[in-house]
Amino acid sequence: MKARRPKRSDNGGPPLDDYDGPPWGKGDPYVFLAWRTAHAQAWKAPSREIMLMRLDKAERLGLTYEEYTLELLERGRHLQEEDADRIAEIRRARKRKRTSHFD
Repeated sequence: MKARRPKRSDNGGPPLDDYDGPPWGKGDPYVFLAWRTAHAQAWKAPSREIMLMRLDKAERLGLTYEEYTLELLERGRHLQEEDADRIAEIRRARKRKRTSHFD
């Protein structure tokens, strides 16, 4: 049996579409459980002070809390005003998502 080749945008997580099979799809159940655990830990609610600090930084940069936090989780660094190119890229992606819903 040939292994499934993930798409370029596939992070190896479980299927997100309506699917009647097991939650891990056609993949390895252990990988699914490890992925789910890592996802839950990454998005575990931080302390109130950390949330407020992130929210304040996100608002000053013109980002949502989720955009700012996702950047922190993916890249491991806090965005600064000097990261104007990356911030503009995140904003453009947000606009593309918003307009694609109306196509």
